[in-house]
Amino acid sequence: NGGCGVVSFNLKGGRKAAEEFMKRLQLAAIETHVADARTCCLNPATTTHRQMTDEQLTVAGIPAGLVRLSCGLEDKEDLLADLQQALAGIAG
Repeated sequence: NGGCGVVSFNLKGGRKAAEEFMKRLQLAAIETHVADARTCCLNPATTTHRQMTDEQLTVAGIPAGLVRLSCGLEDKEDLLADLQQALAGIAG
């Protein structure tokens, strides 16, 4: 009902899995920020912190497979379906 929030989760498979997951999303925009009326997502390992190795990310407390998702105003069922299909595409 008009609310939104930011969630984060870590995907097994590190930055490769996160990158593949985000490529498969159809509703969420891949952005370097997560503040918009539409759903946005980012993977720090491939965007804002891309200059860091996986080891440096670990030391900094940032998992390489971390995805930050800012939920926008789209229908929640549409968002859930999009997330499920993107996750299904990388689970293998």
